[in-house]
Amino acid sequence: MPNPNSIFLTKLFIFFIFLLQSFNCQADVKGIEIADSLFQQRSYKEAMEIYQENYQLGIYSPAMLLKMSFISEGIGDKEHATLYLSKYYDLSPNTQTITKIKSLTGQSNLVGYEVSDSERFILFLVEYQEIMVGLLSVFLLISLILLWTNNKGASGSRAYWPSLLLIVLIFVANNFLKAPKTALITQSPTMIVSKPTAGGELVDRVEPGHRVKIKSSKDIWYEVEWKNQKAYIKKDNVTRL
Repeated sequence: MPNPNSIFLTKLFIFFIFLLQSFNCQADVKGIEIADSLFQQRSYKEAMEIYQENYQLGIYSPAMLLKMSFISEGIGDKEHATLYLSKYYDLSPNTQTITKIKSLTGQSNLVGYEVSDSERFILFLVEYQEIMVGLLSVFLLISLILLWTNNKGASGSRAYWPSLLLIVLIFVANNFLKAPKTALITQSPTMIVSKPTAGGELVDRVEPGHRVKIKSSKDIWYEVEWKNQKAYIKKDNVTRL
């Protein structure tokens, strides 16, 4: 029969791993606060360097993306300004963002910005992923403390289920909660074809600004969803969001 103390120590070790992850997140937040201060001082270049470092790590907020788009547009980099606005739209869909993207790209109509209710729910969970993991970690700690203090009176394995369930939820939230894979078309013109070959039938010829949902990857091609049908696009014609 497993030693209850060893089981407790194992769970406690797992908890501290998640706790260390939360400390790292706090350090990243402090870095963004420094960048925000630089942005307020109009030190845009220095602020952008910090923002980009965090963006590459997958750490960003709607406000940060708006500031990155503002800086990029200010230096004439409309491609990245559109990229950050498109990413912002995922977190906060609104017509004003679409209007601004149309202005940056010169498009009158944009494809790929439709977000279903289920996709919005997943994006909501992804946006608050760190908070959810933090709360689950707190509940896990409480569960472990209760398990330790009531260990002698515990009957069977049922006493361990709450802790095990929380560990599973934390693991799933950390490793499997992902936003839908999308990409922004950035090259002019971009050919969307029916097959992942140069001889594929032309489905559409488009300009930058549109978005596609990525289904899979094959060599130099992405299989994408374009206007509710399967199609293919070259990887160097898009930028992943």
